[in-house]
Amino acid sequence: MAVHNAVKLLLSAAATSLFVLHAGGWWSFSFLDQLEHIAYDARLNLTLPGTMDKRVVIVDIDERSLRAEGQWPWPRQRLAALVDQLFERYHVAVLGFDVMFAEPDPTDSIFRTLAQGPLGQNAPLQAELERLRRESDPDRRFAAALRGRPVVLGYFFNTRLSPDAAIQFGQLPAPVASVRDLGANDTVLIEAVSYGANLPLLQDSARSGGFFNSPLVDRDGVFRRVPLLVRYRDDLYPQIALAVVRALLDDPPVELIMATGYSADADDRRLEALRLGGFTVPVDEVGAVLVPYRGRQGSFPYVPAVEVLAGTADPRLLEGAIVLVGTTAAGLLDLRATPVQNVYPGVEINANLIAGILDQNFRSQPAYAAGLEILQLGIVGLLGALAGGLAPAGALLLTVAAAGTLLGVNGYLWQAQSLVAPLAAPLALLLILYVLHTSYNFFVESRRERRITRLFGQYVPHEIVAEMSRRGERYSLEGESRQMTVLFSDIAGFTTLSERFEPRQLTQLMQCYLTPLTRIIHEHRGTIDKYIGDAIMAFWGAPLADPEHARHAVASALAMARGLRALDDDFRARGWPPLRARTGINSGLMSVGNMGSEFRVSYTVLGDAVNLASRLEGAAKQYGAEIVISEYTRALVPEYACRELDRVRVKGRTQPVAIFEPLGLAGDLDAPQSAEWAEYEAALGAYRLQDWDRAEAGFQPLFERQPDSRLYALYLERLVTLRAGPLPVDWDGVFDLETK
Repeated sequence: MAVHNAVKLLLSAAATSLFVLHAGGWWSFSFLDQLEHIAYDARLNLTLPGTMDKRVVIVDIDERSLRAEGQWPWPRQRLAALVDQLFERYHVAVLGFDVMFAEPDPTDSIFRTLAQGPLGQNAPLQAELERLRRESDPDRRFAAALRGRPVVLGYFFNTRLSPDAAIQFGQLPAPVASVRDLGANDTVLIEAVSYGANLPLLQDSARSGGFFNSPLVDRDGVFRRVPLLVRYRDDLYPQIALAVVRALLDDPPVELIMATGYSADADDRRLEALRLGGFTVPVDEVGAVLVPYRGRQGSFPYVPAVEVLAGTADPRLLEGAIVLVGTTAAGLLDLRATPVQNVYPGVEINANLIAGILDQNFRSQPAYAAGLEILQLGIVGLLGALAGGLAPAGALLLTVAAAGTLLGVNGYLWQAQSLVAPLAAPLALLLILYVLHTSYNFFVESRRERRITRLFGQYVPHEIVAEMSRRGERYSLEGESRQMTVLFSDIAGFTTLSERFEPRQLTQLMQCYLTPLTRIIHEHRGTIDKYIGDAIMAFWGAPLADPEHARHAVASALAMARGLRALDDDFRARGWPPLRARTGINSGLMSVGNMGSEFRVSYTVLGDAVNLASRLEGAAKQYGAEIVISEYTRALVPEYACRELDRVRVKGRTQPVAIFEPLGLAGDLDAPQSAEWAEYEAALGAYRLQDWDRAEAGFQPLFERQPDSRLYALYLERLVTLRAGPLPVDWDGVFDLETK
């Protein structure tokens, strides 16, 4: 057992160590990361607000708008008209473009082509073309619409991992901070190596700009985190949602809040939050936030761009709103995979970020998340090791309780503290340890049970074998001494009975007799030693120790007597006579184990206590009793009503022993039985005192009421003999049994 416990402890330690290596970042298991993503997505979807936020409105370049206005990109005059409509007709608060304008309007290229052709050779015509180009310049028209209004333009950054990292064009907006604000940890943010931005004319005319792409897509392609700042050279640039909120708040500075790390180095600081105006946004060490999704697509109002251009949009929806211009058209490739929906517009991700900043409802992963995960794994490992030593039901209850505690604490941190604590790895470890230990126990215990069944299956019932296996103790067939109880039982008058039956009928009779009695012995936790013709030998207390061996043996003998009487009707129907058995029981120290020769052995019991039980079975005939037990067994079953039959000295044994007949549980005797027992005890007491007259006066009425009682007749016969001759001086009332 100790070896198996040690093996299970080693298995628990090995599994826990692997998980700890992953949690500490020393060894990565991608499946655990994926499980953590699944756990995060499940918690997110279970707690989504599911309501619509009308503060942010998406002006959608959808399929309907493309059919009405033509393919994208639209002429700049049309975009200028869109901006004018939003501010002059609908009075929006701020406008953000989740699209980019990196190239001049196509109209400009037409004038340039004409100027380079034959018409360009004519100086007056060339001057006229230049005047017309300047007057009709769509980019200038669009820039004029942007100028002086809270408009934020979008652009993108390329990181070292981007396939187009070397491509760079356009003009960046003004940065919001410098890397100097990060102190010694100026390399923690995501660093861009190039960018794709808007035309300088347009960017200079807009209030500001923000990048709309995220390099933090998880391995499964899902957008869960978005950086709010990206480093390019020595400057820090905002994500478009952050830039839109800044424009809404009239461009307050972005303050970087740093937190001291866990080392003794004072310069070991990490970015903890961003502050702008009265809003604080918690971020991780790379300046990213978990997107606070409100729900599936449609958590913010959508207005087709064509309705804004036509002036048919609902003014109540747009007035004072934060507007993002983006696209849901599949051909424009701005659809993303998110935890709430596989196909989700990128512009709505930014809408969620804006709402999250305004509501201050970001969930964050604490800086001590790795330490917390290691602590959880350590506790789970200890609980798993503890569960490995429990019974299956106990192990299951402990595992379920531990899982419930993990889920409860994690749910509290998620809802009440807005903290994303590790969950998948501790739960996975708990499940793995449970399955590991359960499987180990199953295979080891199955092997142990097969071994025990091989050793003891022919002697004891399957239930005892299963219990021996569950206990995990070591059992063998080697001889040992134990306090036990042994039973001998055979059929009364079997020799005469067997002469009446043919061999085949006798075999059938014995099977019908032995089967129910064996079942009764097994039900009372007894071990069948052997069948000797019509006799049964059984014992209690081995191979499985039984502190109540005497009680089980006596209960078994009484049940066997009842079982035989229950067979009377069936036997009569078969033409067989009713059977009665005589049983002897004794308790004491016995040798138990494999006994025999080199050629044949059997698992049995030997010793003086065994011989006495055999003699008591033979004595039952002389006293007319079905069951005879020794005084040693009687002392172990005080709850049974037992009448003393005699004090005898059996053949081959000099020490006398009192013998008793169990009548049943003391509380089960009815009034007549109790009265008869009292009369008998009084008569026996007079007999022991050599008061022959009072003894006869006690036994005679008992015999007259039960003339078939061999016990009462025996004592009346003895009284005649005792009166006829002188008693020995040392007469002690002990009767010598000469027969076996």
